[in-house]
Amino acid sequence: MKIVLIGIQGAGKSTQGSMLSDKYKIPYLSSGHIFREMAKEKTRLGRWLKELLNSGALVPDETTLEVVLTYLKKPEYQNGFVLDGFPRTVAQAEAFNGSIDHVVYIDVSDKEALWRISGRVAEREDETLSAIRQRISLFHSVTTPVIEAYRKKGKLRTVDGELSIEDVFAQIIAAIEA
Repeated sequence: MKIVLIGIQGAGKSTQGSMLSDKYKIPYLSSGHIFREMAKEKTRLGRWLKELLNSGALVPDETTLEVVLTYLKKPEYQNGFVLDGFPRTVAQAEAFNGSIDHVVYIDVSDKEALWRISGRVAEREDETLSAIRQRISLFHSVTTPVIEAYRKKGKLRTVDGELSIEDVFAQIIAAIEA
């Protein structure tokens, strides 16, 4: 089973992704986690990614596609995965020809997302207020068309991400198994 989770930063994608991974015994892969790990490397690419992520900008499509598609070629992802943070743009969605079984949009308001992010204990370097605001703005301008594209294809399932973690998970399971 191949599942894509889409949602604004703070929507709970990583929490739900981990729970789905456990339930369906498939690996969870977060593009954001991959890029944050790469940004720690003392390389030209690592430094560039660190600057980019800390500003709240999106990693360009070409780099994102190369990195994520390379990861998905690994043997552990051949029988399915839960993917979070990709595709973020229409170009990425079009280039991502992996047969996706389910696209789940975890719908959370901007206000709720900001509240959740501000309440996190372990603050990440890329979670400054300006970076978060930039990502929220980019989500609306760049990722909303991806959501609409999947909706038109009949692959999108929308869940209310402002409920409890357990209730959001139950909605996702119901949508996947419907």
